[in-house]
Amino acid sequence: MPASLEVPVQMTVNGVPRSATVAARTLLVHFLRDQLRLTGTHVGCDTTQCGACTVALDGIAVKSCTVLAAQADGHEVTTIEGLAPDNADRADGLHPIQQAFQEEHALQCGYCTPGMVMAVRQLLADDPDPGEADIRRALAGNICRCTGYQNIVAAAARAAWLSRTANQDGGAAGNGTPDAGTPDAGAPGEAEG
Repeated sequence: MPASLEVPVQMTVNGVPRSATVAARTLLVHFLRDQLRLTGTHVGCDTTQCGACTVALDGIAVKSCTVLAAQADGHEVTTIEGLAPDNADRADGLHPIQQAFQEEHALQCGYCTPGMVMAVRQLLADDPDPGEADIRRALAGNICRCTGYQNIVAAAARAAWLSRTANQDGGAAGNGTPDAGTPDAGAPGEAEG
């Protein structure tokens, strides 16, 4: 490939400085998957329709199939692999959103899950206590072909609750859950009894 069609890029990915030379038209999703081997970010459509490729660019959720790697030059990228290190002190190593998806069984094949998790990360950054309509609106750009979205919505609500509980407890995501119907409202999805 002629040098004029290649560009150098430098960015921080999941807290690690990265640099490479890429074809000028390389999409961020392909740079992450093919060059950095961060395969948690999936390619579902290459047309911004499915959201499987959602990552955070400077803290804002973007569909990495519509961002050139060159456009991410000088910026900070967080992928699904970059969420868990923030929770290395937790026994399971999971981010509260990942924990919520696991607890609510919010996946079937799992292909859309990384993008859904990253979309929920953005939602909770914008609104730590979203209602169901807010959650559904935030996930409108992410497609799941396997589920009816109920468990994904429940997982987002649970993630909000876990995150709020972790913040109140100084970092330990809620081990106990208040009773449903109390002013503290229990963890979404938990059965009473």
